[in-house]
Amino acid sequence: MSSPQYPYPPQPPPPYYAPPPPQPDPSSSLKIAIAVGAIVASLAANAFLLYEVHDMKTESAQTQEKVQNQIEAIKAANTEMTEAYGKHFNDLKQDLATSKHELSFAANQAASQVKKEALSYADEQSRKLEAEQAQTKQQLSSSISDVNQKAETVNAKVEGVNNDVAGVKTDLNSTKQDLSQTKSNLLKVTGDLSGTNTMVATNGKEIEELRRRGERNIVEFSLKKQKNLQKVGDISLRLDKADMKKNKFTLIVLADDKTVEKKDRNVNEPLQFYVSKSLYEVVVNTVGKDQVTGYLSTPKYQNR
Repeated sequence: MSSPQYPYPPQPPPPYYAPPPPQPDPSSSLKIAIAVGAIVASLAANAFLLYEVHDMKTESAQTQEKVQNQIEAIKAANTEMTEAYGKHFNDLKQDLATSKHELSFAANQAASQVKKEALSYADEQSRKLEAEQAQTKQQLSSSISDVNQKAETVNAKVEGVNNDVAGVKTDLNSTKQDLSQTKSNLLKVTGDLSGTNTMVATNGKEIEELRRRGERNIVEFSLKKQKNLQKVGDISLRLDKADMKKNKFTLIVLADDKTVEKKDRNVNEPLQFYVSKSLYEVVVNTVGKDQVTGYLSTPKYQNR
């Protein structure tokens, strides 16, 4: 068994002692002093700002007053200028009306003067025209007489011209006959290379007929006996010998970088050779003392 427990008697509460008062802190005094200084400085700054604002208000009022004075001065000057322009405008209107009246008067006078001068000029021109018409009529009568005389002369000349035309027709017929004869006189001769007949001209007329046909190019030449070659068309020729009695000659032909001798040939004999596969022909028509004349015949188009 457990022993009985007895409660302890209540104890009285301990006595109350008030806490000791706080001791002053040196740092707190400094903070208070700084705060007071800041407040004083702020008050001083506010006072300075108030003073500055007062000065600015005063200066603004003065500036506003000056601007207002300048506006009033400008208004007064504008009013004076408007009045001056109005007066000047009225003066201009008056001057314009006066000028218009004077100009109208002057124009009427000028028109009257011009009308008088025009009528005078018309009368003068009318008199001149009548005089010129009379003179022209007289000249026309004289001219008609001259024309009649000239017409008679012309008629006589026309008769003469008709006679000349008849003679020209006769000559033309004769020329046509000669041309036909020339065509028939063109010889067909066998060339020395081709073995075929070719047309050969024996004189100037026949050469012209060959040229007129346009089948080949014709280049006439006259060669004298000399050492140097002579250019004829696109080839070169040299006369080595000319026998006037026998009508024979010897030619040196340089063509297509080849030299060929045509020895003891006859007049009107086609001397043939090839240049770039095209057949060329040299024909000598006359043989004189140490000289010959003839022509070179080449195709219109070269064979390549």
